Parts: sequence; structure tokens; C-alpha cells
Amino acid sequence: MKVVAIGGGTGLSTLLKGLKHLSSFEITAVVSVTDEGGSSGKLRKELNVPPPGDVRNNIVALAEDEDLLAKLMNYRFMEGSLKGHSLGNLIIAALTKIEGSFSEAIRTLEKVLAIRGRVLPVSEDHARLVARFEDGEEITGETNIVKKNGKIAKVWLDRPIEALPGVTEAILEAEMIVFGPGSLYTSIITNVLVKGVKEAIKRSKARKVYICNLMTQPGETTGYRVSDHVRELERYLEEKLDFVVVNTKRPSPEVLERYRKEGSDFVEIDVENTQNTVIAEPLLTEIVDPLDGKKKVRHDFLRLAGVIERISRW
Repeated sequence: MKVVAIGGGTGLSTLLKGLKHLSSFEITAVVSVTDEGGSSGKLRKELNVPPPGDVRNNIVALAEDEDLLAKLMNYRFMEGSLKGHSLGNLIIAALTKIEGSFSEAIRTLEKVLAIRGRVLPVSEDHARLVARFEDGEEITGETNIVKKNGKIAKVWLDRPIEALPGVTEAILEAEMIVFGPGSLYTSIITNVLVKGVKEAIKRSKARKVYICNLMTQPGETTGYRVSDHVRELERYLEEKLDFVVVNTKRPSPEVLERYRKEGSDFVEIDVENTQNTVIAEPLLTEIVDPLDGKKKVRHDFLRLAGVIERISRW
């Protein structure tokens, strides 16, 4: 089955970790290019290359020897002029200069790492995400949008950019399109705003599946229930999703309390307010983040892959 997964950040890479174990799946990951934070943002600004961070995470997720590669590609320099940069981001930036394009750099890295599937940036063009909030203020840039911590009324790109031809081809050939998990506006919807993507999705006869986030995100989806996530994605897609995958397992009390102090909360399930086929299962797991030692909630990638496999047989 040809599967296209659309998103960015850690959510999409979590999904891919599970999907690569399904031998019957031909996987294409479509990754957002509007990230402006951290190492990716610096390289985007200083070297005029698309942000490599999300691409790096997803290439590593599809690699065979994931543990070793993750340590190498995600290694972050903590001092000197390279402070804050990950080695993988620098490699992708260098390959972009050598190969002459971002997509060719990714293709070269995919061959070297022998990944199972392929990773495509949604576009090679540069654009910034813009949001209008309910109070009327308009803010440009992903990082600035999240800092606002208000309720988003609408998002768009500051300039029209074209989807990579391979992206629209993959969508049109897909038998299943999976959105998320990931930040609703800044990782998922930002892809739909690229010229050619929404049009290809609407023409595609693939099953459309949305994997809802585990937690709300401060500055982006504060107070959103499952139905709010679904409504917003369908608004930008301009069509109905076939399946919505929802987690039913709550975080441990201490982890939930820490998330709440940071402005995040469990995404409440209100399937009665949706008109989609909803699959609700315990999909949450807790991991210790090696960077800060804190417990974080993530989707259990093997359980999630199992759900997607079942949907593929429907």
C-alpha cells in the first residue's frame, strides 16, 4: 500500500518509526518547511537553505540502524561557534550546497543511510507562516506565532510557494494519506497551504486519516478538543476526513501536572461532535527526554502503526 504521511516535528517521526516495520507499506513522508526555531532557523537564515531539522528527524526514523544514527545525526554541539547546531542539520545543509538543491541533498542522504521509504520537503521555496488571531493581530513566523499565546483565527503563507512535483505525484498515487500527529497549524496545516498540495489531496481517492495530538499546545491549540482539531484541519482541506485516530490513555498525574504548568493539557475526547469514523485506543506512552531528563508523552509508535495497518485493510 502506498502511504503518504504529512506533517513535521517529532510527531511525524514517531509515526514513521512504526510504519517502517510494515513491509507491505510504501512510505513517503511530506515534511513542512516553515520551521524557524533553533538550529534549523539559523541555517535557514544564514545559509539560505530550507530548515533541515524536521527532515533530519524523519530520515533517522526511517533508517534501519536507528539508534546509532539518531545519536550521530541528532548530536548537538553545546559550545563554540557551532553551539546549538545538530550534526545532522549541518550535514544536510552541506549536501544542499554540494548537490545544488535541498531535495537532491535529501535523496543522497537517503541512499547513504539506506532508509525504508523516502522523505520529501513539501517545497524547496522559502515562505513564512502568518497567523491572524481573534483579537485582530497578525503575526509572522512560527516562533512568534506560538509566543503570542492567543486563539488563532486563520493562518496563511506570506508568499505563494509551489509544492515539489514529487509531493503532488505521491499524493495522487497514494492509497492512504495520514496527517499528523504533530502541531496542528505549524506542522500539518502549513503543508496544506503550499500551492498544489490541497488540490492534489482533493483529487486523490486515498483514505484520509488524521492522528490527533495527545496534548494541546500553548499558543496554538489551547483548549482544543478532538473535534476542534478535526474541524480546523477539514476547514483548510475543504473536505471531510475518513478516519480520526484518538488516544484514550491519560498521562500519569505528575506528568500531566507539569504539562499543565507549561500551558498544555490532555486533548479531551468528544467524538459525538465529529462526523468521522473515530478509532479511540490507548496510544500514549511516556519517555524520558535525553536532552533535559524530563518525562514527555509520545504516541506508542508500534501501537499506532498497528492502528494504521488495520485501517489499510478496511
